[in-house]
Amino acid sequence: MSAETIERAAVSVERIGAVATIVLDRPHRRNALDLEAWIALREALHELQEDAKIRSVILTGAGGTFCAGSDLDKRGSSHPLDRMRVINATAIALGEFSKPLVAKVEGFAVGAGWNMALLCDFVVAAQGTKFSQIFAKRGLSVDFGGSWILPRLVGVQQAKRLVMLAETIDAREAYELGLVTYLVEPAELDERTAELAQRLADGPPAALSQSAAMLEQHTSLTLREALDNEARAQAVNFATDATDAVRAFVEKREPVFTGVWAVSGAPRVE
Repeated sequence: MSAETIERAAVSVERIGAVATIVLDRPHRRNALDLEAWIALREALHELQEDAKIRSVILTGAGGTFCAGSDLDKRGSSHPLDRMRVINATAIALGEFSKPLVAKVEGFAVGAGWNMALLCDFVVAAQGTKFSQIFAKRGLSVDFGGSWILPRLVGVQQAKRLVMLAETIDAREAYELGLVTYLVEPAELDERTAELAQRLADGPPAALSQSAAMLEQHTSLTLREALDNEARAQAVNFATDATDAVRAFVEKREPVFTGVWAVSGAPRVE
């Protein structure tokens, strides 16, 4: 498969088949992002969202580290609320991205950089990676969705510990807390992440997207509402990949998921 790479300010996108990789490329700052880079990341996410050929995305950093959050040395003269609106727009683009998103994490994931990884569907981390909700050490409160995602993943007490004490924890503890999906040796990080992204790209895109969205709504719905959502999702699936997948099961072959709407049209009523 051929690879295509598109570079933006401090962000590059490489496409190999159905898998794209977004690379945060400011290694001299441990990939801490300035305002231009936050915008470039958001634009890359929007572009991949609209690219029908891409079915899963890896998010990672250059130079052996993931992301040290916002670059506080390059704040500029704009009002803090204006800067936060730009950063928050990127957090929304990340959190609402409807294709499977895998964070490949090594080195450091700090502040908004850690929350960036947590907003992905999967976090694959190398042994030795360091994580910190470092905000309090900088006189700041938690941002980039940390106040929303952390209590959902670890509960309020552990979220308060991580945020208010700004402790640095290693990848093993993050894994034990449920903040890392897969913990791997550094030498295995690239291969394991690529395998996971390809498995997701080979899956049924409509079904995976709907399942992820429903799971993320779990705290705001009643059982009845969740069941109604599941019923509507299954109707979409049977008009997309599920019918052929059931046929493949009966025929004892592997299904091929296309994500293509398989309904030719409603019958005409004379």
